[in-house]
Amino acid sequence: MRGIKGKAAVVTGGAGGIGTAICRRFGEEGARVAVFDINQDAAEAVAAAIRADGGDARAFAVDLTSQESVVAAVAAAEEALGPIGILVNNAGWDRAGNFLDTDKALWDRIVAVNLYGPLYMHHAVLKGMAERGEGRVVNIASDAARVGSSGEAVYAYCKGGLVAFSKTMAREMAKKRINVNVVCPGPTDTALFRDFCGDGEYGEKLRAGLARSIPFGRLGQPDDLPGIVAFLASDDASFITGQVISVSGGLTMAG
Repeated sequence: MRGIKGKAAVVTGGAGGIGTAICRRFGEEGARVAVFDINQDAAEAVAAAIRADGGDARAFAVDLTSQESVVAAVAAAEEALGPIGILVNNAGWDRAGNFLDTDKALWDRIVAVNLYGPLYMHHAVLKGMAERGEGRVVNIASDAARVGSSGEAVYAYCKGGLVAFSKTMAREMAKKRINVNVVCPGPTDTALFRDFCGDGEYGEKLRAGLARSIPFGRLGQPDDLPGIVAFLASDDASFITGQVISVSGGLTMAG
């Protein structure tokens, strides 16, 4: 796609299922990929695979719950790869449970990763983008933000906040020619999703039931996401900002 080649692209949660797929796509498009993840070894494995395929990628360990860690990782990435032109806030974490059965310790952890993590990343990266007068931000939220999801109350709270924050950033950054958009995956077969569903017969029944509820008749796969992310990061989407797009096989058809 136009306008991605040669740009430094940061992907948080880059060693996870969706994150790995997004990193590889950016590598294929010729971006200089910064794989951000709390797991340094896993991030390096993703970066090494991109390099083995002829791409340019580096791994950076970052704790998204720490603003100091985020600032340091962003500085290291820009020193290694140049000014960040693309930011994809993909990292997320959740633990299923009925809201009334959960406690503040769990809420704090979910909020720290899913809400404060993207806040820290925006604050660290957007300043440079604003000074340069260009940039693309793609935030990975969830259809839980649009329609709710039983057992994911605090996660949905965070992702709903990310959607509202993204639209506000899109307005504030428009004069600087920085595009900010949101992609909302539906149920996607990742490690996080499998952890949510649980193991054994119950987990299999839950996954099968969700697949039946999706018009396309299957769960999403990590490789279903990179296309729209790359498009929104490209010059082909230069006049698109503040939008929320579901990738759910038709499960969510919100206007």
